[in-house]
Amino acid sequence: MGTAKVRSARGDSSGGTKRGPRRPTGRLRRVSLPYLLLLPALILELLVHLVPMVIGIVMSFKELTQFYIRDWGTAPWSGIDNYKLSVDFNGPVGESLLHSFFVTVGFTLLSVGLCWAIGTTAAIYLQDTFRGRGLLRAVFLIPYALPVYAAVITWAFMFQHDNGLVNHVLHDQLHLTDQPSFWLIGDNSFYALLTVSVWKGWPFAFLIVMAGLQNIPRELYEAAALDGAGMWQQIRRITLPSLRPVNQVLVLVLFLWTFNDFNTPYVLFGKSAPEAADL
Repeated sequence: MGTAKVRSARGDSSGGTKRGPRRPTGRLRRVSLPYLLLLPALILELLVHLVPMVIGIVMSFKELTQFYIRDWGTAPWSGIDNYKLSVDFNGPVGESLLHSFFVTVGFTLLSVGLCWAIGTTAAIYLQDTFRGRGLLRAVFLIPYALPVYAAVITWAFMFQHDNGLVNHVLHDQLHLTDQPSFWLIGDNSFYALLTVSVWKGWPFAFLIVMAGLQNIPRELYEAAALDGAGMWQQIRRITLPSLRPVNQVLVLVLFLWTFNDFNTPYVLFGKSAPEAADL
């Protein structure tokens, strides 16, 4: 008993048995786990976006003809000749590129402006509570929820010259045109493309603006109404200034999406778009 007490006292005086430093295995696992979970997405992003982008840049410096399409790696290098050809606006390639740029800018500005105007108007209209508001919200979001390819193909059928729904309504029912119009060729193709773009884009603007309106206190509108402000004054003095940060982000996102939109004109017109809608 005495020996045990002495040993216990010695152990207590020396601070107990010393243990070696812990291995940071658990902490290392906790730190590395998020990166391991993100690794499949990063690999997929690399394969889907970065690798094709690098290949496209390399191909732009090669002299690709019909003889090298299947095996572009054996094509001779052309340096920056392709870029010189593109910026030569007196030549056919440069002239076509410049025309496409101006058409794209005009189309983007019109589409973004109309999407914002229609979406904001619809969101303000549905701001007040009334019977059937939830149903209208769901109906307004249908174009945004539909698959792009299915929606654009449906519009292509509706724009058909002989048996399309658009000509049936405008010419046969409302008699607004002297004869059925060609919507997928000629100058009307620009308006057809603009219609499809606005139709599938404005619900997103409606959704974002509707969310932004929820942050505006109702007391501001009630105080403005007591001061004699009408609906337009409330929109101009309260709604639009309060939505300025939301609208800045919304317009930027819509501009980037519309300017880079490839699926809509490709599905609507095919490989060769009309000159008026050549984005």
